[in-house]
Amino acid sequence: MDSMTGRSGLPRTVDVLIVGGGATGAGLLRDLARRGLRCLLVEKADLASGTSGRYHGLLHSGARYVARDAQAARECILENGILRRIAPACIEDTGGIFVATPDDPDDYVGAFPGRCAAVGIPCAEEPVAELFRREPALNRGIRRAFRVPDASLEPWRLVEANLLDARQHGSAALPYRQVVGMERNGGFVAAVSIADVRSGTVERIVPRIVVSATGAWAGRVAALAGVSLPMSPGKGSMLIYNQRMTDSVINRCKPPGDGDIMVPVHTVAILGTTEIGVDDPDHYEVTPAEVEALVEAGEALFPDLGRMRILRAYAGVRPLYMPAEVAGPAGVSAGAADREVSRAHVVIDHEARDGVSNFVSVVGGKLTTYRLMAEQTADAVCAKLGVDLPCSTADDVLPGQVAGHGYYWLGHRLAEHEAAGGGDATLICECELVTRPALEGFLAERMPCSLDDVRRGTRLGMGPCQGAFCTFRAAGVVAALGSAEAPDAAGENAADARAELAQGTLVAFMRERYRGTRPIAWGRQLQELWLSTGIYWGILGLDAFEPATAELPIEVGVGDGPR
Repeated sequence: MDSMTGRSGLPRTVDVLIVGGGATGAGLLRDLARRGLRCLLVEKADLASGTSGRYHGLLHSGARYVARDAQAARECILENGILRRIAPACIEDTGGIFVATPDDPDDYVGAFPGRCAAVGIPCAEEPVAELFRREPALNRGIRRAFRVPDASLEPWRLVEANLLDARQHGSAALPYRQVVGMERNGGFVAAVSIADVRSGTVERIVPRIVVSATGAWAGRVAALAGVSLPMSPGKGSMLIYNQRMTDSVINRCKPPGDGDIMVPVHTVAILGTTEIGVDDPDHYEVTPAEVEALVEAGEALFPDLGRMRILRAYAGVRPLYMPAEVAGPAGVSAGAADREVSRAHVVIDHEARDGVSNFVSVVGGKLTTYRLMAEQTADAVCAKLGVDLPCSTADDVLPGQVAGHGYYWLGHRLAEHEAAGGGDATLICECELVTRPALEGFLAERMPCSLDDVRRGTRLGMGPCQGAFCTFRAAGVVAALGSAEAPDAAGENAADARAELAQGTLVAFMRERYRGTRPIAWGRQLQELWLSTGIYWGILGLDAFEPATAELPIEVGVGDGPR
């Protein structure tokens, strides 16, 4: 990057400033850096902590969209093949099954194989008896089944691989940097003000072009540039179960709806999703009513779902784009977000649309198509800058893909440990096999960071115990390394600083865990919540952690929940 940098390490000038650190922004940074441009990516939180890190983990075949959105379906199957080639270590090749339950429409089921063939999606009917042999938890009323190339995709590892490649080509990505202002000189963005979220420092940089890859937040960033970009953000709520009741992605063979897909992800399975419009992509909650509706719908696939243990509920906000000619002069209301809005992406040149010559937005799309979105956005940027170099991201394998290892699989970490000699390991997280050396290696690269950042980078706390038995160990390691970075404190002051860092890290993490546990707090899940609260609030004395017990649905008791 530019040797002339500000106090916080920001370069004074760049060719391209990318706003948004999800998959699309990371893919765009990689693409432009490989074309010889000096770029900077900034993200207001941790990288991949927005929509990219809050989805159901599916690598789409495109079959979900064959009836209503053929363009999105074609893009998904093409990018599915590319990602399998360039990022196999980020993929578990589960395969996908579309099943026809007794309630699914015959006309949709009958047309499904032909619609898949029309957009190039491999689709083979599978005998139902064979399906039940491999997936015994499925509804025995299922009458037809079709296999498609769905898979499970690890978003954080994918984003990190793209960023590593970009850094190797001379560009940079900085988390916890928020764009707070843009200065326009007529129809040109002359400078951008960026705040360090942690310190509050604001610095000014001069980019040749600004690209917004901020998903559901694209309208807010566009407003800083003085233009209107109507978005229709849709909340998708999901439930994480404590077991893989399936080894394949299972979809219902019907028009997409709520609770009609189950994705196996590492040691758990994720049921999704809802589609509910929201006004503010930063403020939303999953409600107990949504949880109950998802479970009830999911029982059409897995009849015992209502008796299985839910680990937590969470939601992400889809970056659905509503063009102005559709939204109308009044803009977009929260209720406009629904399954009729296309999942295809759009690259918007604000010179042609709004008279701002060096501002581009990319909106819509799926994580599966992030690379294509980045390529088309990079093409538009390069055309503006007079750069005539082709895209190479579809051909060159991402860093970190170990030759001969192929896709990851459920026992990957244990196999790697045994291949290195086996023996006892100092485990910090038993559920996800996170060792102390692995944690320390991550922290050495990422400090300062939170335990939520650690979770995204290592999966610590994402297994069946949801951090109850590993988080305090990890907090101790974070505190020890954090105090080592601040050697000016000594004696009792150093001990106090370590204790404060450990407590703050724990409190922030457990509050976020509680947010996902609260909507499912009945029956066994309620007992688990009280156990976790007892460990952290009672035994460890985290009096700053206020579990808001009065808000817990304790009247439900330990029964089956509000069924």
